[in-house]
Amino acid sequence: MPEPAAQGGGPRPSIGVGLVGFGWLGHAHSRAILRLPTLFPDRGFDASLVAVSDTSEQQRREAVEGFGYARATDDWRRVVEDPEVDVVYVAAPNMLHVEVVEATAAAGKPVFCEKPVGGTPAQTARAAAAARRAGILSGVGYNFRWAPVVQYAAELIRSGELGRITNYRGRFFSMYGSDPLGPLSWRYRVEEGGYGVTSDLLSHAVDMSRMLIGPIESLVGTTELFIRERPIPGGEGSHYGRGSAGDPTGAVTNEDYAGMLAIFENGARGTFETSRSMVGPESQMAFDVYGTEGAVSWNFERMNELRVYRRGENLDTGYTTVFGGDRFPYHGSFVPGSANGIGYEDLITIEDYEFLRALAGGGEFRPGLEEALAWVEVQDALLRSDRTGSWEQVGPIGEEEA
Repeated sequence: MPEPAAQGGGPRPSIGVGLVGFGWLGHAHSRAILRLPTLFPDRGFDASLVAVSDTSEQQRREAVEGFGYARATDDWRRVVEDPEVDVVYVAAPNMLHVEVVEATAAAGKPVFCEKPVGGTPAQTARAAAAARRAGILSGVGYNFRWAPVVQYAAELIRSGELGRITNYRGRFFSMYGSDPLGPLSWRYRVEEGGYGVTSDLLSHAVDMSRMLIGPIESLVGTTELFIRERPIPGGEGSHYGRGSAGDPTGAVTNEDYAGMLAIFENGARGTFETSRSMVGPESQMAFDVYGTEGAVSWNFERMNELRVYRRGENLDTGYTTVFGGDRFPYHGSFVPGSANGIGYEDLITIEDYEFLRALAGGGEFRPGLEEALAWVEVQDALLRSDRTGSWEQVGPIGEEEA
């Protein structure tokens, strides 16, 4: 990758992108990178899709013919080793993440990894340690941070407009596992995908709270498995697919639900819940923040709306709905005006823009693997509390033996 151009002219740095895993999020990141020139004309860098790996021949063909990747392979190592690849995006199944991150770090290349980075806390610690030793820039896909009205909520908290924060409520409820006939894909097996909703969903909710409020000091929590058997898929199996009554079944080996009470380092109290088997909320990644002078509330199901309560001296009370619009960060790059909404893949585009901008300019990026490590320290305490039934301190965890 060329050095950044000096002020006053010269070529923009060009970043060659390699991708491991061309499924849903692999598609989304690829579309995001292709869109950057049209959305951020002053971005200060260019990015090109160089190499992609996937085990599916159909996906490899689509990546080249439909998205414009220069080449495709079934061996992810060839992507990492490609001399024209400057940064590696990891969107493969969970069980491959740590190995790919470690190989990318060993090659001295920056890496962006989708969450969960590891199937277990110790595996994530391994990945974070590899990136730290190599001194590479890293990013992790906690994309809900980038919603423009969430950025506004963070500013309200930082500015002190809500007063001293006393309480936090975080949750992520999804119905993707609510159907008992949903096939037994790798996502439901601890031996293949790692832990369940604590890794898949609760990681987003806790990462959001860390951005808005700060670190968690201690907690008490519980987990549960509500759907214990699922149909064994005939093929590869997706957690959005469906089997049939009477199909052979196998055991689910990771958790459907988790909940916890938490104490933040700043003294605020928090509650967290997550579920993949609950019926009703379809994609409710949400938070409520309560301070001595006001409150804010956000729900991804209505991602372009922020509910704001400001304490006043008059008799008019209640929340005000603030609509997203071009007065908030990033929003105007996608659509002008107010209450003209943006969508999920726009959040991925924003995070890719910020990550590649940091890479091109030699800056920092958050959330990265250190933020993923901070989350799994909370996850480790939750899993310990589930076993002991007691309050547990959040603290450092060791790397899993190779």
